[in-house]
Amino acid sequence: MTTTITTPEVTTTFSELGVPAKLVTALKAMDREHPFPIQADTLPDTLAGRDVLGRGKTGSGKTLAFAIPLVARLAGELAGGGRRKGLPLGLVLAPTRELATQIAATITPLASASGLTVTTIFGGVSQRPQETALRNGVDIVVACPGRLEDLMNQGIASLEAIEITVIDEADHMADLGFLPVVTKILNKTPESGQRLLFSATLDNGVDKLVKRFLHDEVMHSVDEANSPVAAMTHHLFEVDAEEKNLLVRRLASGVGRRILFTRTKHQAKKLAKQLTASGIPAVDLHGNLSQNARDRNLAAFSDGTVRVLVATDVAARGVHVDNVELVVHVDPPMEHKAYLHRSGRTARAGSEGDVATVMLASQRRDTLTLLRKAAIMVQPQQVTASSDAVDQLVGPYAPHVAPVAGGPGSGNELPQQRGGGSSQGANARRKRASRDGLAGSGAHGAASGAARAERPKKDRSGRPETKQRQQSAGAGAGASAGRGGQGGRSGQPARQGGQRQGAPRGGSAVAWSSTGGGSMQTGQPAGRSGGGQRRGPRRAQG
Repeated sequence: MTTTITTPEVTTTFSELGVPAKLVTALKAMDREHPFPIQADTLPDTLAGRDVLGRGKTGSGKTLAFAIPLVARLAGELAGGGRRKGLPLGLVLAPTRELATQIAATITPLASASGLTVTTIFGGVSQRPQETALRNGVDIVVACPGRLEDLMNQGIASLEAIEITVIDEADHMADLGFLPVVTKILNKTPESGQRLLFSATLDNGVDKLVKRFLHDEVMHSVDEANSPVAAMTHHLFEVDAEEKNLLVRRLASGVGRRILFTRTKHQAKKLAKQLTASGIPAVDLHGNLSQNARDRNLAAFSDGTVRVLVATDVAARGVHVDNVELVVHVDPPMEHKAYLHRSGRTARAGSEGDVATVMLASQRRDTLTLLRKAAIMVQPQQVTASSDAVDQLVGPYAPHVAPVAGGPGSGNELPQQRGGGSSQGANARRKRASRDGLAGSGAHGAASGAARAERPKKDRSGRPETKQRQQSAGAGAGASAGRGGQGGRSGQPARQGGQRQGAPRGGSAVAWSSTGGGSMQTGQPAGRSGGGQRRGPRRAQG
C-alpha cells in the first residue's frame, strides 16, 4: 500500500528534521542550510528507515534527499556488521556515468564527515581501480547497472550486506532498457533492507519495480507551486534556415553558462569546434568521447574555463552545474520527455533560468505538438540573430576569446582571452609558443618549456625575430620553428625527439599562426603575408 503526501511549504531547518549535527555542519560547508521541499518532505520518513518513493521534476533537490539519510543511517544505527566484513552497506544505482559522478560528489563530503568511504562503478574506464576499492572495503557504492552486474558476475562485488538501496532516475533507467539488470541487482540485496526510489514518472515498468521491491512505502511528490522549475522561462524562436547558424551563435555568445543540445554526436562535436573558432570557447559532451574526455570537458564547464557546453541527450540527465542561465535546443528534441530533461539543466536548486528552442518553419507543427505534450505554453516568435527578443534574452556579448592549440575541444590548454586575464604569465608563454611555431602542440607544459628555451629576439618593431625568419626572410620558404631547434613545414605539428606533439588522441585543435606581423587576437583568417607564410586556421589532427 502506498501512502501519498504532497509537499508542504518549507519553513524548517535540517536540524529540526532530525539530521545529525555533523551532517548539518557539512551541509553548511556545501552552502546548503535550508532544505528544498522534497528534502523537507522525505527526510522524516527516510531517516526513520521507511521505504520511500520520491517524485519530483528534475532540479528539485532529489540527490540530497537520499544522500542525507543514506549517510546518517549508515554512520549511525546501521554501522557495524557490513563494515567489519569489508562489504558495502549502501548502494545507489544511476543510469549514466555523469549522474553517478555527480551523485558521488554530493555524497562524499557528507560521508567524509561521518567516517564513511564512497566509490563509483561504471563502464568506459578500467575496472581495476574499482576492483581495488571493493577489495579494500568501501561503505557506499554509486554504480551504473551494467558494470556493477559485470563485477558481480566475476565474483568481485557482493551486495549481501547492503542495508540501504537507492534507485535514482528510475524512469530514465527504463528508457535505457536497464530495468531487467536493475531487477537482478536488487534481487541480490537483502529483502530486509531499506529502499528509496526516485523518479519523475512511474511509466515504462517503473511501477512494477516499486510494487516488487518497496514495502509499505510512502510516496512524496513535489507540488507544482513549490517546484523550483517554476522559475524557468521558455522561448520558441522560428528562424529561416540560412539564418539559423547566426542565431545559434548569438544564443551562445552571452556572459553566463549555457548548454546547447543537439540531436547527434557529430553535430555536437562540429558545433563546439565552430563556436570555439569564432571566439566562443565551447566543449562537447556525447557518447563518442572517452570517460577521461567527458570528465575533462565537464570539469572545464563546471569551473568556468569555458562557458558553453554542447551536448547530446547524454547530458540531459545527471549533469548538475550551478548557475546555468540558458538551455538551447539547437534542434527540437524527438519527444517531450527529452525536452523536459534537457530543459531541467537550468532553473535548478531554486535558481531562475531560460530555455530557448530553435525551429525551422518545417518543424513548427511537430514542435508545437511536443510542447503541448510537455505542458509548456509558449508563443512562437519569428526572429533573426539580431532581433530584440534575442538580444533581451542573451544580454551583452562575452569577451571574444582567440582560439589556441589544445584549447577547448582538446582539453589540454586554456583559451586565450583578449586583454589578458588572471593567468597573464601563462598566456604570455602560450603566445610565445604560437609565434615560435609550436601551435600544433596540444601539450601546454611542453609548449611552455620550449617557448622559454627558445625565446625570440625582438626587432625594432617589437616583432619576434626567430632563426627561421633571419635565415629565410624573403625566400618564401613558409617554414616555422620546430621544437628543440627542429624545423618543420608550415601546418605540421612541431616535433621533439622524433615524437609528434599533436592534439590529444580522439580530438583536434585549432591553431592560429601569427607570423609576418599578423595578430593572433582577431580570430579571423588573415590570408598570406611576410615571407610567404600562411596565416589562418590550420587543424592538427591527433
